[in-house]
Amino acid sequence: MSTPRTGLELGGPAPDFTLRDQFGQDVTLSSFRGRKAVVMFFYPYAFSGVCTGEMAGIRDRLADFLTFETEVLAISCDPVYSLRAFADQDGLNFPLLSDFWPHGEVSRAYDVFDETKGSSRRSSYVVDKDGRVRWAVHNAMPEGRDIDEHLKQLVAVL
Repeated sequence: MSTPRTGLELGGPAPDFTLRDQFGQDVTLSSFRGRKAVVMFFYPYAFSGVCTGEMAGIRDRLADFLTFETEVLAISCDPVYSLRAFADQDGLNFPLLSDFWPHGEVSRAYDVFDETKGSSRRSSYVVDKDGRVRWAVHNAMPEGRDIDEHLKQLVAVL
């Protein structure tokens, strides 16, 4: 079941990070500060059933998510090469970020790392243009996200 609770303080600063995307390019959260609100989708595994469906759902609604004032970042603990294959196979044309090494460091900073499984949990955050956490939701592993609710929360911080 999803829950609005988070280990991070809502209204508090979002932990900054730099991770590599599926093309090996660095993406830094703070580079969007002052310009764009960001929705971050932490997901457990590339190529898994629920994650593949969710990422395809984001791809299919990407025009709704991406504007001059918003950005989408998807984060997993998979290596960059796996993310590239995942993106190529499913036509995922938004940043898939690798939290592979140090393994799960960013997922831990967001309190969404599953130590037993070695992966991110199925969690999402909306960060406003000032770099503050404005919304969070955590779903059980087999439970897909409500994409409409994510869009609503992202637009609400603009």
